[in-house]
Amino acid sequence: MPLKNVQLGTNTTILNESLVNLYECTIGDNTRIGPFIEIQKNVIIGKNCKISSHTFICEGVEIKDNVFIGHNVTFINDKMPAAVNKAGKLKTNEDWKLEKTIIKEGVSIGSGSTILCGIEIGENAIIGAGSVVTKNIKAFTTVYGNPAREKK
Repeated sequence: MPLKNVQLGTNTTILNESLVNLYECTIGDNTRIGPFIEIQKNVIIGKNCKISSHTFICEGVEIKDNVFIGHNVTFINDKMPAAVNKAGKLKTNEDWKLEKTIIKEGVSIGSGSTILCGIEIGENAIIGAGSVVTKNIKAFTTVYGNPAREKK
């Protein structure tokens, strides 16, 4: 899908525009976007970031500057996902609450990780590959596992 209402910074690279789905998002200067990526509306990505292939960044996510996102990272924005509401009808935008997620400057998220919603990952934190992040991560902390825990 072509880019739709995307604000791209200067020197931003999209490795294969025909293999990404980017719409109504903002991507900062000098950021590199790999193939097979979806970045949804209202997502903000800072400058000097690298977003690796097969990654899904949903509405409600803000990624600050100098962040590395490994391959196949998934962000979540709904704590109570379901196809239908209590009345048994397909959910609409009125049937769920968008949960925001903030990724602070200098964070590195390893391949295959899942980042649940409503959390903040602190500056220069490292998330090990395959981790499931379920709660806030302090700055300058290394975590890994399911659920992600601090390395001791």
